[in-house]
Amino acid sequence: MATSSLVKLNAASSQWIGQHSFSQRSVLSSSPTRRVSFPLVRASYVDELVNTAKTIASPGRGILAIDESNATCGKRLASIGLDNTEVNRQAYRQLLLTTPGLGEYISGAIMFEETLYQSTTDGKKFVECLLDENIVPGIKVDKGLSPLPGSNNESWCQGLDGLASRSAEYYKQGARFAKWRTVVSVPCGPSALAVKEAAWGLARYAAVSQDNGLVPIVEPEILLDGDHPIESTLEVAQQVWAEVFYYLAQNNVVLEGILLKPSMVTPGAEHKEKASPETIAKHTLQMLKRRVPPAVPGIMFLSGGQSEVEATLNLNAMNQSPNPWHVSFSYARALQNSVLKTWQGRPEKIEAAQKSLLVRAKANSLAQLGRYSAEGENEEAKKGMFVKGYTY
Repeated sequence: MATSSLVKLNAASSQWIGQHSFSQRSVLSSSPTRRVSFPLVRASYVDELVNTAKTIASPGRGILAIDESNATCGKRLASIGLDNTEVNRQAYRQLLLTTPGLGEYISGAIMFEETLYQSTTDGKKFVECLLDENIVPGIKVDKGLSPLPGSNNESWCQGLDGLASRSAEYYKQGARFAKWRTVVSVPCGPSALAVKEAAWGLARYAAVSQDNGLVPIVEPEILLDGDHPIESTLEVAQQVWAEVFYYLAQNNVVLEGILLKPSMVTPGAEHKEKASPETIAKHTLQMLKRRVPPAVPGIMFLSGGQSEVEATLNLNAMNQSPNPWHVSFSYARALQNSVLKTWQGRPEKIEAAQKSLLVRAKANSLAQLGRYSAEGENEEAKKGMFVKGYTY
């Protein structure tokens, strides 16, 4: 069973990167009280960071994630027979970002660097298109995953080098929040090294982002790969988030100025038993209530390999009673799958594709409010999209 191989993250394992461990706090408690102050640069952005996070975490709205790399976007385009060219990527993202009325359901849009600097064919910057709809522009800032030496065939996320200067430029271009995705694998243990690397990298990224006026989305994704039960996912998620918040505190990150993008707590994709929305909601909320302080304004779930309808049903189940935070969505495929299949790269299908986007955005808006019903959903929206090793 997967849980038997888990590495326990006890107090001693938290000694890393020269920081004090949990076990050392008893020693520190006898010393005079230390005042924690934010770095001068970050302090100048605190009010803006808090307001940005609150805007994104507004009732009935969530995030549209269109920050796929050029290679990943190319796979999406290939699924409808289009070549992976900048012209085609621009055309598809223009379709999404110029959808009339999108801001009623979408509060933020995460873009890839190429998209942040692009304009419509009429010359209007995509950033301006978003602002006209009261949608906050966001930017993916990590540089992708790489094998982690010394681990159990696990990965670490690159991108800290040069992050401060890039973030400053993204802010000038109009971005007001950022995303950094790292991953943790349940079948691989996870090893204590991989968990600490993920947590430390996220914390450093969050601190740098806030120093440059960007609200950081903190995303340690628990991959769906494996045949483990939901209890194993819950245990790993609790370990990961405990470590993440420890290092966020060590880096003086302003919790009121961040957003989280967790995976829902589900069984592994190859597990023999499928969990109901109610079961997923129960385990996910249990994990969050044990680990996430109420100071965090918003939790914006990724959809993973779930179908469009599954992702919406699970979100709806988590909003059947009040939560300490705004519980919403930051979906990519669960908002885009039907759009792509409707568009097919044909100009005459743009309006129909945009209407398809609004249907999915409205469904998830209702789920954020706890008012969604799957009645009337088509069969295409019920098809899953799981890809091994990538549950974006």
